[in-house]
Amino acid sequence: MSPLELLAQPLEYEFMVRALVTTVAAAAVCSVLSCWLVLVGWSLMGDAVSHAVLPGVVIAYILGIPFTVGALAAGVLAVVLIGGLRGTSRIKEDASIGIVFTALFALGLVLISVTPSQTNLTHIVFGNVLGISGAEQLQICVLSLVGLAVMVLKRRDLTLYAFDPLHAHAIGLSPKLLGALLLGLLAVTSVAALQVVGVVLVVAMLIVPGATAHLLTDRFGAMLVVAPLVSASSSVVGIYLSYWLNASPGGLVVLVHTAVFALAYLLSPAHGVLGRRLGERRRRRALPG
Repeated sequence: MSPLELLAQPLEYEFMVRALVTTVAAAAVCSVLSCWLVLVGWSLMGDAVSHAVLPGVVIAYILGIPFTVGALAAGVLAVVLIGGLRGTSRIKEDASIGIVFTALFALGLVLISVTPSQTNLTHIVFGNVLGISGAEQLQICVLSLVGLAVMVLKRRDLTLYAFDPLHAHAIGLSPKLLGALLLGLLAVTSVAALQVVGVVLVVAMLIVPGATAHLLTDRFGAMLVVAPLVSASSSVVGIYLSYWLNASPGGLVVLVHTAVFALAYLLSPAHGVLGRRLGERRRRRALPG
């Protein structure tokens, strides 16, 4: 079988086309947001929100409404609780995150254990991109487009908030509102990626692309381009590998993301471990005498 046939064969199946489109949409919005999360230092916040959506999914099943609605409500609740606990007490951010996300995740596990269900709710934990329906695909794509549109419109304000919140305040912007906006975007993007890779692995799509781009470029504008390109291409490779290897698509998407990060960590000309050493050797050899 030729390489072209290997690439075209999975596209003969509608569920594979749907999986590719949905995964790329979720990867794009998650990767753009990940650039700000990496700079602000909110990696743990992404972990918290991705786990905290579990009770919302179970409650949505009980009420007979779309899982996405319940997950989004739980994600927003999580960021509100974390922000409120951090802003109204002596509890620091990391402790607030730990308290809220473990409590909500535990609530979700309890609800699963006591809810009679004909539906396998474990796909929320591990992802089910190959089983996504047309309606679910539409929901994910709409959430991704809304998230991307807001980030594009507010990119300058969010970037200033990430680099210098004091300067943002000095020119009339509200760091609190920008922080709240970033948290809201985090909730939306977590829900968008939820059905692609599941609760456990959402954090990888929210952090790894931004971290990879941060190793490859020193310009934030370039990061906003590199991160979605890396994430989208890694997602496509992961979905194709899942077809050829008959393995978990969500797990392979994250593993490909991680492999690309490892290559950047080792080989990035400016910030890679081996890249820096090779650069130093070339500079030493170029010195006269």
